[in-house]
Amino acid sequence: MTSQSNSSSSLSTRISLRWLPDPAFENTDTIVLSLLGWYVDLRVDKSTGEIDWAIAGQRIVESQEPLRVLFTHAIDSHNAFEAVDCGTFTPLPNGDDLEIGSMPRWDLPGKPVREYEEVWRELPFREGPEGPGRGVSWRGRSGRDGSTVTRMFIGRIWGTYVALRQEQMHYSGDSKAVVKDGREASARREEWDSATGWQAKYVLGPDVDKLPSMTTIGTGDGDWSIGREVVLSGQAYIVRAFERIEQE
Repeated sequence: MTSQSNSSSSLSTRISLRWLPDPAFENTDTIVLSLLGWYVDLRVDKSTGEIDWAIAGQRIVESQEPLRVLFTHAIDSHNAFEAVDCGTFTPLPNGDDLEIGSMPRWDLPGKPVREYEEVWRELPFREGPEGPGRGVSWRGRSGRDGSTVTRMFIGRIWGTYVALRQEQMHYSGDSKAVVKDGREASARREEWDSATGWQAKYVLGPDVDKLPSMTTIGTGDGDWSIGREVVLSGQAYIVRAFERIEQE
């Protein structure tokens, strides 16, 4: 595995979650792919092997000192589409990042908003099919306008790939604001192995067969560029972010 300091991509995992004032713990296998203001975040419960949280959207930096980041939720397996998700990040002595903020506690009745602390660790990029010291990163989005919307986000950073899918109902409430009712999310996580190629680590949810696999997508060559439409497994995606790192 290798990392690239000149990359605009970021691959990270969560080390711990703490609901104040309780002790910190970690119950998930989490991977977050970030590239050029977009992110895909999949958290799988270690005990059940099911989706703990699947979210994707834009990553908006509100300030640098301190680093404060707003995350939109175009996909949200907890259906918290309009919840304010904004965290403040502080570097820790060991190189990890401490995020503080507040968000709903899904495990409590009524989902009350509580203060939290999360510790995040940036991961080196997994070698992909391009070989050592080089790689491709991209992020694509697919969605259909109308009352019934199917949203799909796919992201790859070198040898790590995550795809999320959720059907949603959009309609006007009493205040004329758009209300979203999300159905069960589906997720696919794959990793590159130099001996066997792309291998599925997680295949979860009722519609996971409608998410493309890297075994059919290829490497992201050719017509892949920001703003361009690509068709994968019969579904059109708009490329929202793209980066290629070549070995010097």
